Amino acid sequence: MNENLLPSVLATGQVQSRVQRRGRYVAESMRHPGKMLPSIASQVVSALSEPGDLVVDPMCGIGTTLVEAVHLGRHAAGMEYEADFAGLTAANVQHARSQGATGYARVACGDARSIATVFADLRGMAALVLTSPPYGVRTHGHVRCGSREGGGPVKKLNHRYSTDKGNLAHQRLPQLMEGFGQILAGCGQLLRPGGVVAVTVRPIRVGGRLVDLPGQVIETAEAAGLVPTHRLVALLCGLRDGGLVNRASFFQMLEAWRSREKGQPVCAAAHEDLLLLRKRGGQE
Repeated sequence: MNENLLPSVLATGQVQSRVQRRGRYVAESMRHPGKMLPSIASQVVSALSEPGDLVVDPMCGIGTTLVEAVHLGRHAAGMEYEADFAGLTAANVQHARSQGATGYARVACGDARSIATVFADLRGMAALVLTSPPYGVRTHGHVRCGSREGGGPVKKLNHRYSTDKGNLAHQRLPQLMEGFGQILAGCGQLLRPGGVVAVTVRPIRVGGRLVDLPGQVIETAEAAGLVPTHRLVALLCGLRDGGLVNRASFFQMLEAWRSREKGQPVCAAAHEDLLLLRKRGGQE
């Protein structure tokens, strides 16, 4: 596959995320706190695989990678630790099939560190692995006001990945990266010669300190036997009339405002890094 088919900056935030999912995913999918933009998945799958190819997501959440793959005539396999979200993946794939998607997909519920064992029959078959690591146990989630008029207390919801301490999202960053490295190594066993691993990831703040999570993912991937080939940008904001259209959530903006009041130059995220990697010594 030719990574050069992708532009250095992907205009993936032209439409709001909820609009991208409307009618294409079951309504319950909005409960997941860390969903990949469907437009990111569709552009990456289109550029880095062909119809009939196998696409894998080891941390598939509600199944965005799988849904976009089957709509594009690819076949897909995914793993998800949380049974609730694995069920949503299955529902979303079934929904895609009912809408005419021609690809097939399978999902397993379990720890993705064992993906090479769970999907042992798929070793050496995947053209593309597309995934994203968790950003911690809590995310910004959604906000709901206490009344229709907008008054009353503000309620936060859908902001936790899990209450299960076995979920990697609960781990400190070093342990998270160690586990993610094991997942990437397992995915490497599923790749066919010339296959690509694509990871979407953004910097995070830990205790107020900005952490280069994309850089840590690159180091982790290299230790797992993968070689970085490209570092691209997938926009979370929109582009209009030469300017950026903010797509940040209420809580992302609130966090930025509060940090700026403390003198910290914090901005809401406008993009994710899209890291492309190949197996070391793999065939082109």
